Amino acid sequence: MGRTPRLLLLLAVAGGLGLGAYRLTRPKPKPPTADALAALIQHPEPEPLIAALKEDLDSYRKLIVLFAEEAKLKPEERAAASRVGQQIHHERLAKQRQANEVLEAILASGKPERFPTLDAWLTFIEQGEDLFDADRLAFREPLRVVAQALGRDGSLTAVKLAKRVAEDQEALDRIEALYEKELKAIFERFEDRGIELKRERWDDYLAKLKGRYSREAILRDYGTILPYAGAVTDEQKELTGRSLPDKTLVLTFDDGPHGVYTEEIAAILKQYQLPGLFFHVGRNLGKVDAAGQVKLGPLAELDKKLVAQGYVVGNHSYSHAQLSKETGDPLKLEIGETDALLKAIPGVHSDLFRFPYGARTDVQLAALQPYHLRSILWNIDSMDWADPLPTSIVNRVLKEVEREKKGILLFHDIHDRAVKALPAILDKLIAQGYAFAGWDGQAFKIVRPGSTQVAAAAPTTGYQESWALVVGIDAYAKWPRLQHAVKDAEAVKELLATRFGFANDHILLFKDGEATRANLLGALNGKLAKAKRDDRIFIYFAGHGATRKLSSGRDLGYLIPVDSDPNAFASDALPMTDLQTVAEGLTAKHVFFVMDACYSGLGLTRGASDAFLRENSKRLARQMLTAGGADQSVADDGPGGHSVFTWTLLQGLNGRADLNGDGVITATELAAFTAPIVASMSRQTPAFGSLPGSEGGEFVFEKPVETEFLSGDSAQLQGKELKLAEVLDRPVSGPVVVKTLEGGETKLTAAKPTKLPPRQAAQRANDLGLRLYREQRYGEAEAQFTEALKYKPDFALAANNLGFIYFKQGKYPEAVRWFENTLKMDPSRAIAHFNLGEAALKAGDSAKAKQALQTYLALVPNGASSAKAKDLLKAL
Repeated sequence: MGRTPRLLLLLAVAGGLGLGAYRLTRPKPKPPTADALAALIQHPEPEPLIAALKEDLDSYRKLIVLFAEEAKLKPEERAAASRVGQQIHHERLAKQRQANEVLEAILASGKPERFPTLDAWLTFIEQGEDLFDADRLAFREPLRVVAQALGRDGSLTAVKLAKRVAEDQEALDRIEALYEKELKAIFERFEDRGIELKRERWDDYLAKLKGRYSREAILRDYGTILPYAGAVTDEQKELTGRSLPDKTLVLTFDDGPHGVYTEEIAAILKQYQLPGLFFHVGRNLGKVDAAGQVKLGPLAELDKKLVAQGYVVGNHSYSHAQLSKETGDPLKLEIGETDALLKAIPGVHSDLFRFPYGARTDVQLAALQPYHLRSILWNIDSMDWADPLPTSIVNRVLKEVEREKKGILLFHDIHDRAVKALPAILDKLIAQGYAFAGWDGQAFKIVRPGSTQVAAAAPTTGYQESWALVVGIDAYAKWPRLQHAVKDAEAVKELLATRFGFANDHILLFKDGEATRANLLGALNGKLAKAKRDDRIFIYFAGHGATRKLSSGRDLGYLIPVDSDPNAFASDALPMTDLQTVAEGLTAKHVFFVMDACYSGLGLTRGASDAFLRENSKRLARQMLTAGGADQSVADDGPGGHSVFTWTLLQGLNGRADLNGDGVITATELAAFTAPIVASMSRQTPAFGSLPGSEGGEFVFEKPVETEFLSGDSAQLQGKELKLAEVLDRPVSGPVVVKTLEGGETKLTAAKPTKLPPRQAAQRANDLGLRLYREQRYGEAEAQFTEALKYKPDFALAANNLGFIYFKQGKYPEAVRWFENTLKMDPSRAIAHFNLGEAALKAGDSAKAKQALQTYLALVPNGASSAKAKDLLKAL
């Protein structure tokens, strides 16, 4: 079979990135109708397929023109361009899908005409008149479809054509790489000061397109597209990302599942250990017949794999229609058929729904209610649906994240450029200290990069980035071996990452042989020195400490690295004077040393007690908390396999050290909580103070809020842990006397909390109620959940938890009432339906129990309590 020159030859002739020759436009053939494309399966011929390619290219070019130099667009122009661009994209997707299905069917038909038809189709892509190099980037997806179809045909001709397609795909990679090198952004071009750069070749391409299209004409042609009305900002009705803390993002991917790109995106997320939400189109998953019978397609297996890997799959309508134009039965079918398909895939169904293009009014929002679905939007659009280059997508996302500070990111798992852009985006965002939130069926849960655990969203105290040096040494060669220092360090590191937002790559962990003097000094003077003014640094050391009497009579304390010699620690250990020098040289505004070692000789000044965040952000803090004094030994065998000091420290950081209930834990509060408990459980007297150079600031930990809906699966303290909780719960009232390392005493007083707004006061009461529940103090927990509902009567979380406290106390009618109240506030909470079923059963209302348990199973057929729900239903 004869061959026309390949795209690679075109590149060579054009000098790499040169545009194809510009010719006058010939009259375009009329685009094929759906029936005409379908007829090609029986009688393959190239012309209609080429006409479909040209129509697709026309849409691609319009998108380029619509968003050209988007930074210069006025807000109303950008909004209009986005509306119309989404409509063009919607139409383009539908036509692409149909054309690709026809191509696959032709190649699978076995008809001899299929190969000449494909040859002519490829020739147009490779050599078509009036095509520029940048145009050919529009043909990536159909070439991928053809490559897969040819791979299933073992004939010699098919093998040859497959090789040809592979060469064309390689040429597209080269085109893309050359444009990537040329441009930082396609749509968003910035003005430069000073030297005026020459016009680049992308600009030549854009100039040619502007000679054929104008933004005004495109907008006018699509002038009947209505703006998206009925925006709802109530997070209970529609998730927008506005309730997320700063520097927290949600990664979402629309329009799949795709046979290739969905799994690639999941693999990237797995590599970074990050959560992701996928919103998939029903027709990609299968069909629902007139009788309501579900028939799943092969791509449904991808969604099953996604959920097995920990990702969430939501409903994105059945056909990706613009639902703001739909009402009645057509609207119900778009929502309900995909809902049925997702429920048919074991474990996949979730309570989230994303309207295609965000197009919805109150009518469409109301249509979600019978399905117990909740709408979720986005506030950062990668525009990977319109932008053909990965680097341009990366730059846009980073710029939008910098502007928005937090929110929900929109990507699409049907484009290879999204796959290419995602790692670069994640690398930059993780380096900048961003956290990523997943969805647990009830609320967003934050996952720190590199951690498989989750932490609830916390308030911000103004830190930009958080850094930590964590050291634990058991295996000393020349000093007595310790038992739990490494475990202590690991527990502190895990807590910093999962609860307090420290990025994994900002935590330096040195254990045993890694904790040499050189390594510790290198970390202090190296990576930690990169911290900026609005950052914080936490330094934790678990190991031996020592004290040396100087000739002046003053004591000097030392931290003992793993390679220190007891007979020479004055020269090979770390003196406190070195730490003071390092602390004063660090740029970060707040530095906190916590030393699980006993020594003396720091010359500390009195610790500050200011906790008000506004002033605190302006003051330097250089603070230190140690486990004991020079004549004491660390109690290394404490509760839970930790030292007594670190065990108490961990309890404080987990919330108990928030002595004034303001939602943050200051270094002073941590010392005031830790010191008396450690002293009562051991022969240690912890010391606390501020290093020279401190200006009265406070190191602050943000206390994450609790978001657990209590149920039968909720954990409680038992046995020894329950007894230890009594020790920890000793009230701290008034000043707490704490030792200084010079042997004196200082009084620490937690600042009085300011009056909190109702929402925060309700959350504080709920958090305390949850702790009391875990300690089996039901009467006190009941009082706190009641208090939460006084502050916020529509607080579904507290209502459920109050109901469960009644349930635990055997007050079943009261429990039923509060679970019903919960569902009036938030009917999507599956666990509340289960709780209601259990309580109603205990109260003797079998009908109510049956209905509640069936609803629970409909919402989460494979939920944590689904087996128990089924057993309860069998017993009814």
